[in-house]
Amino acid sequence: MRKLKDALRLKFEGGQSHQQIAGALGLSKGVVTKYVGLAVAAGLDWPAISALDEAALERRLLASSRASQTYAQADFGRLHQELGRKGVTLMLLWEEYCAQVGDEHRADWPLKPWRYSQFCENYRQFAKRLKRSMRQVHRAGEKLFIDYAGPTLALRVHGQEIGRANLFVAAMGVSGYCFCLATPAQTARDWLGATAQALTFYGGVPQLIIPDNPRALVTKADRYEPLLTDSVQDFARHYGCSVLPARAYHPQDKPKVELSVLLVERWILARLRKHQFTSVEEVNDAITPLLHWLNQRAFQKLPGSRASVFAQIDAPALMALPLQPWEWAVFKTVRVHIDSHVEFPLCQTSCRLRFSAGYPQRKRHFMHRKPHSHHSTEFKEQALLKARHRGARSILSLASELNMSAGTLKRWVLDSAKAGEQALGETSPALDGPAASWSPSQRLRALQESYAFNGPALAAWCRERGVFEHQLVQWREEFCTPVAPASREATGAFRELQRQHEQLQRELRRKEKALAEVAALLVLQKNFQALLEGADK
Repeated sequence: MRKLKDALRLKFEGGQSHQQIAGALGLSKGVVTKYVGLAVAAGLDWPAISALDEAALERRLLASSRASQTYAQADFGRLHQELGRKGVTLMLLWEEYCAQVGDEHRADWPLKPWRYSQFCENYRQFAKRLKRSMRQVHRAGEKLFIDYAGPTLALRVHGQEIGRANLFVAAMGVSGYCFCLATPAQTARDWLGATAQALTFYGGVPQLIIPDNPRALVTKADRYEPLLTDSVQDFARHYGCSVLPARAYHPQDKPKVELSVLLVERWILARLRKHQFTSVEEVNDAITPLLHWLNQRAFQKLPGSRASVFAQIDAPALMALPLQPWEWAVFKTVRVHIDSHVEFPLCQTSCRLRFSAGYPQRKRHFMHRKPHSHHSTEFKEQALLKARHRGARSILSLASELNMSAGTLKRWVLDSAKAGEQALGETSPALDGPAASWSPSQRLRALQESYAFNGPALAAWCRERGVFEHQLVQWREEFCTPVAPASREATGAFRELQRQHEQLQRELRRKEKALAEVAALLVLQKNFQALLEGADK
């Protein structure tokens, strides 16, 4: 309190000096002089002052001067939201305010705009009347705050509890546009999976994602350089954003999501307290309409709602989602066995050893990515197109660029080749027999099938078909070499050679027949001599 009434009581009723009043009340002498001067200027004596309470006396003597009716009032609620846009300043808003006042000028009621200093002062006074807390400045599409709500929902089957549904909550920085999802637990896979669904819900990616400091995401909490898990870093690389956890035990670093958690607990959990659910999917089905209502609910002190502010400010500033959906990946450092294989849960794979100073590095950082079956048709077509025109690149490097497993890409290429074989129809020649005796149509088909392969995949295809890579190169050159039209002399010479060839073939058949007859006569003669010698004995 200002101790206004006490100072006037000691002055008018007690008759004390200004120095004595200042020492008794802990005020400065100038403040006491100001209070006494205001009371004298207002014509108040002690009986009139004693009839007023402290608040009424303060309004009587210290009431702030109201803005003149000749100055146009600004919509500071809308201006407060506009400041959230990237690059918007108070100077720009003041210029737009002056231009608007000039357009609305009327001769019967002239209005003047505030000067820049008074405009800024009035905005600061408006900002102070908002919720008293540490004020943070958010930019459009810059930050997404994520957290889990404390309360959970019970999942029951036949009256017996089988688990709890945890509520994941996300909120945008400027608009506070809220997202809520029920998950069976709070593991790293639940955190990242729910965040991926939140980004799909928002239709874009912010520049920064701010979570809490859960052990599922943060390996080592630090005030300045927290150490994230490899799965979180892979998630950030996939979406092209950054993940920066808030300080440990400092919920004020993420007030947007803390407020959203409070709203979810009040307007969603409280309404579902009497419902019974058997699965997490049922909880999400019940949350969806309540979440839509919460985002459409109007603000109390600012114009619009969370949904409208998000559509106007946050949504245009978000980065585009990647073409391929995110896949859960697990990273683990394993030891290489003597047979150049490493063991991982549910799988065993071979690896290449790196030699350094004659000794192999027996430890390797191994990643296991769960196959994802929800690739879009457009993504699959683009991946196959890149695989067919990858040149000297390997399937492994192309799969790494597309952020997918090499096995999946190889399977797509093989399936595409098989589909091409079926499209050729039954009239296409089968690739049977020795490759050297293949007809031109068979060689052409072999070139068509092997066009999409390169490196190890091409070698595997050649082994399966019994073809050498140099044969494919030779056939391709033969098909690409232009053939000159035969002249009349060349045609005559070819026919002469063909006639001589047929004559030689006939002569050869005649001689083979004569040799067969001679051989038969010799055999008969030998058998006859054997019979004669037997009869003599």
